[in-house]
Amino acid sequence: MSSRPEDQMEVVPLRHYGQWVFAAVVILLLAGLVWDIAKNGLIRWDIVGSRLFLDSIVQGLGITIMLTVVSMILGILGGILLAVLRISENRVLSAISSGFVWIFRGTPILVQILIWFNLALFLPEINLVFFSLNTTELITPMVAAVLGLALNESAYMSEIIRGGLLSIDPGQKEAAEALSMTDGQIMRRIVLPQALRSIIPPMGNELVTLLKETSLVSVIGAGDLLTRAQAIGSTDFSRMEMFLVASIWYLILTSIASFGQSALERRLARSSGRTVPPRRSIGRFLASMTPRREAR
Repeated sequence: MSSRPEDQMEVVPLRHYGQWVFAAVVILLLAGLVWDIAKNGLIRWDIVGSRLFLDSIVQGLGITIMLTVVSMILGILGGILLAVLRISENRVLSAISSGFVWIFRGTPILVQILIWFNLALFLPEINLVFFSLNTTELITPMVAAVLGLALNESAYMSEIIRGGLLSIDPGQKEAAEALSMTDGQIMRRIVLPQALRSIIPPMGNELVTLLKETSLVSVIGAGDLLTRAQAIGSTDFSRMEMFLVASIWYLILTSIASFGQSALERRLARSSGRTVPPRRSIGRFLASMTPRREAR
């Protein structure tokens, strides 16, 4: 039995007017704060705009991106190794992995960077089997920065990867073993591809966090974005303006990383057959705010 169009009821979503009133109050307060900061005359905004693309700032931006990418790649590789060792049946390997994670997660990353940079204080030479290396010449600010960031990231990534690996149904491993697949084949073909769906979201968060943590290497003068911004600001007493320049670039980089994470999550959701929530455009947002006729 078909019904006439005028007899069909239209579903009207419940409107939360209190939320919009609260949001409007917050926006007004933030706008007032921004206006006061912009008009107090203490911050020279012309300097902020003119120094966004200084050669030194752009070079520091490149070093920041390089530190993030290299440390993230090494962190992922180290995290995979530590996670596999952690879930290994070999108690010695599992204990070594647990001890590594305990040390590097339990100490501040700034302290770790300083220890690597000052490694020559208690280890002047690194003696290998056939030769020795001078620690002062080997551990440059850049090397200390990569070591501090990558090893700390490995500890956190290992827990993320381990959680993803343990989320896979053990029955799939047993079925793969029944097909005479080796442990390496099971890990590469069965476990890891499925674990990525639960690993990618926290991994994206770690990337954003790591991008901001690169600013800590400024304490050892690694030449990153914040180091160069501080150096420029100290020459003409424009520290606050240069801090704002650095903040703008960090916001741009983290926004790009967050957008990439969101796109990757949506792609993985489509490949797994899950429903992907539609993106809300400005038109849909405005349409939802316009009043509709009540259903009869």
